[in-house]
Amino acid sequence: MGVVDELLISLIGLTISIIGMLGGGLFWLGGEFKEIRMRFKEIDERFKQIDERFKEIDKRFEEIDERFDELKGYVDKRFNELRGYVDGRFNELKGYVDGRFNELKGYIDSRVNRLSEAFNDYQEFFVEYLSAEGLLKPERATMVKNEARRIMRLATSTNPLTKEEWKRLGELLDKDDLTLEEALELRELARKVVKEYGEYPEAWKLHIYASIMVGRALRKMSEGGK
Repeated sequence: MGVVDELLISLIGLTISIIGMLGGGLFWLGGEFKEIRMRFKEIDERFKQIDERFKEIDKRFEEIDERFDELKGYVDKRFNELRGYVDGRFNELKGYVDGRFNELKGYIDSRVNRLSEAFNDYQEFFVEYLSAEGLLKPERATMVKNEARRIMRLATSTNPLTKEEWKRLGELLDKDDLTLEEALELRELARKVVKEYGEYPEAWKLHIYASIMVGRALRKMSEGGK
């Protein structure tokens, strides 16, 4: 054999060795890739199991949400019932308190009105008696009259006197002497003024003056009948 033949044989042997090595390597790589595929398949299976678990968890959360909605609806319903009950009881209590308060207010107003009327009656009787007996000097009546005229500053109001009644009151106050009928008319107007404007001293002075004039008219009638 020549050198060339030996070289070819060596080259062929080397090539066969390389091919064998490549074949073995490819076989090994094929096994490794197969194992990798198996591992990925196992991982996929695990992910599927995890997905199933998440689905179960989602389902449980949905059930919890449903139960929570049911519980919330029940609580809201009971709360509304309780609020309605409390509101109803509160309205009943408020109505009862308002009713009792109005009764008490009406009772107090009635007692105050009766007391005021009693005082008016007493004042009328006392002043008319003193005037009828001549125990009140004319200048005293004039002084009270001048004080009473101040009530005319309220003449712009039409409660409780009308414009005509205010005008008539002024006419009666302008007179120095009154008949019994005029004096009684003045006293009736004075009563209305006291009832509405009792917080003004002039109202009571007007009432006193009217009572004086009634007493004087009664005295004149008594003296004229003798």
